[in-house]
Amino acid sequence: MELWLMWVVAGFVLVIAELVTGTFYLFVIGVGAFAGGVVAYMGGNEIVQAVVASAIALVGAYFVHGWHVRNRDVVGHKGDNFLDRGQPVVLEGWVNEPAGIARVKYRGAWWDARLRDAGHPSPGSTLYIESQDGNMLVVASAPPR
Repeated sequence: MELWLMWVVAGFVLVIAELVTGTFYLFVIGVGAFAGGVVAYMGGNEIVQAVVASAIALVGAYFVHGWHVRNRDVVGHKGDNFLDRGQPVVLEGWVNEPAGIARVKYRGAWWDARLRDAGHPSPGSTLYIESQDGNMLVVASAPPR
């Protein structure tokens, strides 16, 4: 198999893998592989191919990282689940009342939830989802603002 074709195949594999992750890092590495393929097709030796592919991938990763840092607040805060934020849940009972860990019912399933407020509502009370920490919902007695 021709070397330029291997670079192109590697580029396609990386770009397709990027469709699964959605972070754009694999995309820019794939673009670097395509650039390495172009250099190989034009007759450049293996060192030049690797340097061009690496340089494009590194510069692209630098810009993608900068974009992620600048848009962190726009994309979402760590731990927030914006699809469920503000949705009401019903307090079914307490798992560990002194620690503020309760069992709530949401969308027909039972979830463990940590109460953010200092109060201890009674079972049957309506609480509101503020965020999600792993498999545990973080709830409060008032809807989030």
